[in-house]
Amino acid sequence: MREFGFPGASADRSGADYAVLGAPLDVSTTFQPGTRFGPDRIRRFAGTFDDYDHRTGTNFSDLDVHDAGDLDAWDDAADYLSFLRGQLSDLHDEGAVPLLLGGEHTVTVAGVRAAVPEVFVCVDAHLDLRTEYAGNELSHATVTRHALEIADEAVILGARTGSETEWDRASESDVTVVPPEDVAAWVPEFGDSEAYLSVDIDGLDPGFAPGTGTMEPFGLVPREARDVVRAVAPHATAFDVVEVNDRDDGQAASVAGKLLREFVFAHAATTDS
Repeated sequence: MREFGFPGASADRSGADYAVLGAPLDVSTTFQPGTRFGPDRIRRFAGTFDDYDHRTGTNFSDLDVHDAGDLDAWDDAADYLSFLRGQLSDLHDEGAVPLLLGGEHTVTVAGVRAAVPEVFVCVDAHLDLRTEYAGNELSHATVTRHALEIADEAVILGARTGSETEWDRASESDVTVVPPEDVAAWVPEFGDSEAYLSVDIDGLDPGFAPGTGTMEPFGLVPREARDVVRAVAPHATAFDVVEVNDRDDGQAASVAGKLLREFVFAHAATTDS
């Protein structure tokens, strides 16, 4: 049950340019569970942010963002993802850019299936190119592989771990891996192609975002993630931020909420120009 609306998301659905939707799926987390609390936690810790953005000269509350609440999850991941895809497709059809709050990273599969992007861009510590994990073909560790069933290419920013088989798959021409030390210099090179942007909060160093399921040291700092969001937003037709749990004092949720706002500010500035 949703306790908080995303601050500033005050538009009616019928007139929304952006729509927040929570997807609290938490069935395949392999270390620290709790992503079911992610959507509400992100909303709550975004409550400290000023409405006004000095860089773009706009107020978040003026950008026609609607909060559609949460799509409560159940244990059948395939069935849930199918229903979630339908809800996200409805938002696209209504002219709103979906802003999906996870939940485990598996929810991104529904987001990509609804958006049908040409390029999948993901901030992530992990390659997520497995065909299955622990016998589960819809694990959070398989997300990028599933995305490549839809998108023509994937760009994984900040990846620093994966199995040998995953690294072999990542060496193919439709995958680009940018290690953490090179992310600050990275710029999008996909022209007019439509992108889907996914931020797995574990792409950041756990010193900045410890509230996540599978922490991996030596990651991005928040400013680097912010700059990625600003760079990709003009090309993106959908956004998500995932893998936030309740195992910290709000650091991960705070960063996630801020990145969502940065996406909206950057996307709206491009649309209005």
